[in-house]
Amino acid sequence: MGAGKMGRFLADALSFNHEVCLLDIDPKQLRFVYNAIRCTDPEEVRAFAPELMINAVTIKHTLSAFEYIMPYLPKTCILSDIASVKTGLKPFYEASGFRFVSTHPMFGPTFASLNDLSTQSAIIIKESDHLGKAFFKDFYQSLKLNIFEYTFEKHDQTTAYSLSIPFASTLVFGSVMRHQEAPGTTFKKHMAIAKGLMSEEDYLLQEILFNPFAPEQIEKIREKLGELLEIIQTKDATKMQAFLTSVRKNIE
Repeated sequence: MGAGKMGRFLADALSFNHEVCLLDIDPKQLRFVYNAIRCTDPEEVRAFAPELMINAVTIKHTLSAFEYIMPYLPKTCILSDIASVKTGLKPFYEASGFRFVSTHPMFGPTFASLNDLSTQSAIIIKESDHLGKAFFKDFYQSLKLNIFEYTFEKHDQTTAYSLSIPFASTLVFGSVMRHQEAPGTTFKKHMAIAKGLMSEEDYLLQEILFNPFAPEQIEKIREKLGELLEIIQTKDATKMQAFLTSVRKNIE
């Protein structure tokens, strides 16, 4: 459900070994979908009677989309989401009456090369249904993803670190930008990242940064910026060398 970038990618990848139906209320989103049943009416989903329903709508509408489609699903269907923030999903699943499997492919079509995902990762939530976890382990392994298994809480802690820090850093970079007649290589690379990030949906950026574990991570950026600014203002070469050494150690 949801024929955005990730929805279309998942439908295409799954269609080689499974019968797939892709639902989106906007028929324009389904124009370039192949090897899958395309539908805009949930009654068609009832007729399809899926064994697994993957919710790939934008994060803003994840819960409302579940509520929209659940009356049309067989009770044996396993609910699934790929949300990058899991806040609110655990109690929803527990009250739904359906089995569930929650995962997070830690890549997006904006930056990742979908032809080679061997350097990318995916998280599977520990509390998920056993059969659902087994399905996604097989599927993600077929994509050569590195698979990790976390609880709902550990997932949101991890994404706060791995997403909120680069998101916040890139937003700060973009917020002080001015036109460059002759940009250097490093500037161009940062700008490409900033443009890619800003092509994402505003609500997704908001939800990543509103993750309850994000403020602690972003505070670390502010602390290190303050430390670096003091070193620069005092022109302390010894402290600068120590700072650079610590950065090199961190990124080894």
